[in-house]
Amino acid sequence: MLMRRAFLALAAICLGCSAQSIPSTPEDLSRVIERQVRVHYSLPPNVKVTLGPLRSSEFPNYDAVTVTFSSPDKKQDFEFLLAHDHKTLLRMTRMDLTKDPYADVMQKIDLSGRPTRGTKDAKVTVISYDDFECPFCSRLHQTLFPGLLKEYGDRVLFIYKDYPLEEIHPWAVHAAVDANCLAAENSDAYWDYADYLHKNQNLISSEKGRDGQNAELDKLATEQGQKHNLDLPKLQACVKAQDEKAVRASMREGDALGVDATPAMFINGAKLDGAVPAEEVRLAIDQALKDAGVAPPAHK
Repeated sequence: MLMRRAFLALAAICLGCSAQSIPSTPEDLSRVIERQVRVHYSLPPNVKVTLGPLRSSEFPNYDAVTVTFSSPDKKQDFEFLLAHDHKTLLRMTRMDLTKDPYADVMQKIDLSGRPTRGTKDAKVTVISYDDFECPFCSRLHQTLFPGLLKEYGDRVLFIYKDYPLEEIHPWAVHAAVDANCLAAENSDAYWDYADYLHKNQNLISSEKGRDGQNAELDKLATEQGQKHNLDLPKLQACVKAQDEKAVRASMREGDALGVDATPAMFINGAKLDGAVPAEEVRLAIDQALKDAGVAPPAHK
């Protein structure tokens, strides 16, 4: 969250206005800027702050400089303006009013091959970055299915992307891989598996050790394969291989979109974080429908 606060800086801010001597060397300048940035963004000690070279900017009396925040698992560049007298540092957010920011977000999400629920030509798409072991994801899943899916009928399309929090959820990546093995053959098999896992997380977690949990996940995937008449040798080979490339790619995609916890939904590009109440999800979906020229359903 500390890194995220830095990412959300929206206004021009003045750093370096305290009474201190003007830095006279590049090393002094770097040290002064780092101190100001660390305090302003409340950066923890494990976040490294580095400055790029000064370069000309489009603003008179200001140079541009890139400040990089690096932690063990993330790296982000931020553009600042530094006054020629080295007394003021500005951070501004440029917004291109000729572009639709929600459409830009949707274009960055790869939906190829993902199983869906709802009507594929619906005007509103709800994408949820999901973790099968996350209790909050389970809560949101129960909100979406079957309730909101039934309520919105053919107006909305629901899609899940993988974002397992493996640091705290030891079997989440394995579950995502198994679910994708099912999705490769049958969308309904994927959703039945997702429904079961989100409803029975405690049963999986109660298995002894990581091997026991993974074995139970594999068994459940095989049962779904049998239920839906899938090619079992193909399914079992996929499950055994445990190819995580697609899951990792989805996680990197989520990182690029600012996802740092689950569940995280994008409703036609508008982000909605957490297991929010059904009423809040309805408000967001209804607004997306209105923006798309579709009348929302009457809610009881």
